[in-house]
Amino acid sequence: MHVMKITLKNGSSRDVPAGQSVGSVLSALGLTISPDILAAKVNGQTVDLSSALAEDAEVIPLQFDSAEGREVYRHSSTHIMAQAVKEVFPTAQLTIGPALEDGFFYDFAFERPFTPEDLEKIEARAKDIIKRALPVKRAELSKQDAIKFFQERGETYKVELIQGLSDGQAISVYSQGEFTDLCRGPHLPTTGHVGVFKLLNTAGAYWRGDERNPMLQRIYGTSFPTQTELDAHLARLEEIKRRDHRKVGKELDLISIQDDIGPGLVLWHPKGATIRLLIENFWRDQHIQNGYELVYSPHVARLDLWKTSGHVDYYRDNMFASMKVENSEYQLKPMNCPFHIMIYKSHLRSYRDLPIRYGELGTVYRYERTGVLHGLLRVRGFTQDDAHLFCRVDQIESEVSQVLDFTFFILGSFGFTEFEVYLSTKPEKSVGSEERWAQATSALEAALKGRGVAYQIDPGEGVFYGPKIDIKIKDALGRSWQCSTIQAIMIHRALMGSIERFFGILIEHFGGAFPTWLAPVQATVMSITDNQRPYVADVVTQLKAAGFRAEADLRNEKIGLKIREAEKAKVPFMFVVGDREVQSGTLAIRGRSGANLGSMTVAGALDLLRADLKPAGQQHSLTQ
Repeated sequence: MHVMKITLKNGSSRDVPAGQSVGSVLSALGLTISPDILAAKVNGQTVDLSSALAEDAEVIPLQFDSAEGREVYRHSSTHIMAQAVKEVFPTAQLTIGPALEDGFFYDFAFERPFTPEDLEKIEARAKDIIKRALPVKRAELSKQDAIKFFQERGETYKVELIQGLSDGQAISVYSQGEFTDLCRGPHLPTTGHVGVFKLLNTAGAYWRGDERNPMLQRIYGTSFPTQTELDAHLARLEEIKRRDHRKVGKELDLISIQDDIGPGLVLWHPKGATIRLLIENFWRDQHIQNGYELVYSPHVARLDLWKTSGHVDYYRDNMFASMKVENSEYQLKPMNCPFHIMIYKSHLRSYRDLPIRYGELGTVYRYERTGVLHGLLRVRGFTQDDAHLFCRVDQIESEVSQVLDFTFFILGSFGFTEFEVYLSTKPEKSVGSEERWAQATSALEAALKGRGVAYQIDPGEGVFYGPKIDIKIKDALGRSWQCSTIQAIMIHRALMGSIERFFGILIEHFGGAFPTWLAPVQATVMSITDNQRPYVADVVTQLKAAGFRAEADLRNEKIGLKIREAEKAKVPFMFVVGDREVQSGTLAIRGRSGANLGSMTVAGALDLLRADLKPAGQQHSLTQ
């Protein structure tokens, strides 16, 4: 009998007969297989508890507190929802249904959109399926048998997926009760392992994300072990909805995207444009101080330029159609890189000239399908805070190290203090020699280690022309956002990613209540009656002369209404003026949170504003 050596993460081990299931082996090692244990990692791969072990292995039981455990939990929840849909609406066809970070979705081909009443029925049936505690079983079929199986059930989308798999490949399916779905797995042992289950909303989605394909009906949901965890998640979703940059941007009159202009194209209204100007001025000042030279480049160029750069071969699907001008083809730029290279090539350079750092707030245009556009976060025209650093090979590490410091400084100035860092390596489709790729990757890794930055390897996620460092920021709600990227071989970096996306993140991070240095209006001076009009006008003049963005509210309205509207507009400070303030030469100060800050002279109010102007601290903590 073949014997395997099984080791747990804590170092304990035991020899057991080969062929036993993971669950049986864990039991043999003294672990009680309870509903808390969802699956296991065997030699680094997540598997079902029913999977058989055939060789020596390290086995790690997975619970909901691990990312892998949550993914299995939500993936099984997706199947529960799909089974519920098929039981309530037998004519619905199955397509795909992945787990998400905080939930899951499944797309169905159905003759009409699902209604809120439909979701109530589906959720009730899903809870019944959980109550049944159906065993979840894995089976493998040949490609031919899998096609036949799903054809007999009228699941044409599943058939299409299977037909796209390689011949000779074993196809895995998972069954629970009468329900069977095509799936790689792994899954929970039973449907009863899910604690609480909630459907959230529906949306339309094109099959395979292509608007030329049929529209499907997507259902979103989530699941947790306990009601307390679900309630906390739902409260967080409400806060996310309250902070949605599309909603807040409209309420504060910052930006708009209008159909008459085109989807994914942003209009910056005066207040939004003010914040953008502040961001851009800060960016320019800091780059000049850090040894960058600023450049500008056109919005179009000959298509041949993009052929030379490789974008036509490797990035064509993300580019707008070219245009004919005087018998030449021109292209809206999807990147700024070729322009900066052409500026560099415009003169002979000596190695003594290096490094040369070019920075540009360059607007680019990329073709994004309508279905993936999302407010400021996914657009078709956006301004990258781009820079290209031309340096010697022996300078790469030190330049990347400086860029890392600069990145954390810039992001910290906007109040972001927690980061996740990834080193993305060579993708399947790439240009350049293995030697250059290895050299550039080593330089990026050495810079991260030299700065003591905790990072993870993201295999194959580099761009086609070089490896990169990706930096994600965490917002006030703990969500991660991809912003900064640092690429080599020529060092290409963007610190905020794009002004549009970064602004959308800022809106949600602050909930529209921008710090004073970024607020489009920093103070509103409001009169109680018409008697104070001259004094209010004089105070506003003094505030503006001191460099502050101030407005007067002289409307013939009750002071309570003026205060509420200023608070709703997220103005940091309200200076209220009545007859008493005029006589004493003071201002009654209120904060936007409703706090009464007492009475001050105009000079005192100016000091208060100056003290509140400093950008957020630049200290950062890295996610270990």
